Amino acid sequence: MTTATLPEVTGARVRSARRAPARKKASLSSPHTRTLRVVANTLLIVVGILFVVPLVWLVTASLDAQPTLAIKMPEVVTLDNFAAVMKPDLLFQPLWNSVLLAGGTSIATVVLASLAAYPLSRYKMRVGKPFLYAVLFGTCLPITAIMVPVYSLFVQLNLIDSIGGTILFLTASALPIAIWMMKNFMDGVPVELEHAAWMDGAGSMRTLVQIVLPLMRPGIAVVFIFTFIQAWGNFFVPFVLLLSPDYQPAAVSIFNFFGSFGAVAYGQLAAYSIVYSLPVLGLYVLVQRGLGGPSALAGAVKG
Repeated sequence: MTTATLPEVTGARVRSARRAPARKKASLSSPHTRTLRVVANTLLIVVGILFVVPLVWLVTASLDAQPTLAIKMPEVVTLDNFAAVMKPDLLFQPLWNSVLLAGGTSIATVVLASLAAYPLSRYKMRVGKPFLYAVLFGTCLPITAIMVPVYSLFVQLNLIDSIGGTILFLTASALPIAIWMMKNFMDGVPVELEHAAWMDGAGSMRTLVQIVLPLMRPGIAVVFIFTFIQAWGNFFVPFVLLLSPDYQPAAVSIFNFFGSFGAVAYGQLAAYSIVYSLPVLGLYVLVQRGLGGPSALAGAVKG
């Protein structure tokens, strides 16, 4: 009896499901009504204005002979602000220090995060989940909360005013989120490709370097750019650990435009900020064009 009635019940449910109109829940992320669509567009416009207004001020103030905090078109367009900041001790040396700090931190972070993420992604270990939870907790820990003991440790190790020591600390602080991101990107690489490499006699390190890492180039680019931008714009750590002006990066040198008694050189500050942002934009374009896209794994596994 049971076997005779089941197809009828199932068919009735299928027919009733076909007749019932599909109800879609409206939300700000997928608005279906006019009111929600207007609210969503209004919020997007407000957020866009909040991002665009500081950029407009940077451009107008850098070209203005007498800039202020207000956004206005310059009465006289001049490049004197750019000429005033184009000095070796004011711009070029701090930019080079920023390249050393951000580049060294990004390279070390990518290498160490790749080595740490590979066993977490490929092997089942008892300490795997607790370690990932510890890594996730490490991403939530603010740097300002640990700078006092870090400063004391750097004094004892004689690493104060050392670019290498600062790169070491920036790498350690960037590793938790880098390991988490790298592990998720590595999970997307089919393990069957590694099995084929192992059948050909390749070891784990050779498989990681020649098979896995080339296939996850977009993920590596994301981790590299994310780490580079974080280190490039970091003000607090170099300000505490680097005391000599010859070692300070551009993120700290930009503080020189804030003079005493509230006086600020707005024009030079805007010009310096524009030049300071150009290397990051150039790196983003270079990495985006040089590395593969999401189709790097297309056709890697049959079936």
